[in-house]
Amino acid sequence: MLVGHFGLAAAVKAAQPRVPLWSLMLATQFLDVIFVVLYLAGGIESFKAVTPGTYGEALIDAQYTHSLLGALLLSALYGGLGAWRWGRKAGWVLGATVFSHWLLDLLVHRPDLPLLPGNAGDLPLLGLGLWQVPWATAVVEGVLIVVGAVLYFRSVRERASTTWRAIASGGAMALLLALGLVVDVLS
Repeated sequence: MLVGHFGLAAAVKAAQPRVPLWSLMLATQFLDVIFVVLYLAGGIESFKAVTPGTYGEALIDAQYTHSLLGALLLSALYGGLGAWRWGRKAGWVLGATVFSHWLLDLLVHRPDLPLLPGNAGDLPLLGLGLWQVPWATAVVEGVLIVVGAVLYFRSVRERASTTWRAIASGGAMALLLALGLVVDVLS
């Protein structure tokens, strides 16, 4: 659900125009960015193919970044950096945006999300498994993209000094999100 996360960032940007768009886009992917770092750092976290050619074709072993507690800690870290740079309100917005990644992953992942880092206590893994119904995942991701693009376009139109600038900016965002969905569905 890569692009769905970006659709959410566009919607948040519409509501919080003072928070930089790049920081919101990074926030929606921050858990995965740290996952990649841990993957490259000797396989601390990893993934394996399950059903090639479909949504969620990998079962992740992200025992730290995608644990509930890990996601909360990474959200607080990113939010703290945002607060330091852009103020307390921006920090809260950015922290919540980071955590939205975990919430959306809970919806789509198979049960592979631990509650505690390293799956301490061997508690049940979470995940509602929407990826196993590709058309439903595409619909949810499509809704996130459309809502994000529409809200972003409206907010840009209200703030832009010229109509063409609003159309160009909002249209570019909508096009990039739509192309991302096509790539997500077809890959």
